[in-house]
Amino acid sequence: MGEFTSTIETRLDQAYKGLQEATNAGDDFLADTLTAEIEDLRRLADDHGIPLQR
Repeated sequence: MGEFTSTIETRLDQAYKGLQEATNAGDDFLADTLTAEIEDLRRLADDHGIPLQR
């Protein structure tokens, strides 16, 4: 696995964890921000042919 792929996967993992925490805390703004980040990272992975687990 390349460094780019590893970085994308790490950032996605962090964003999903942050989203769960934001949702549990009722922080809608942060949840929306993290949802947008997840969408961007997933799009970036797809553009570069990186298969994702989630």
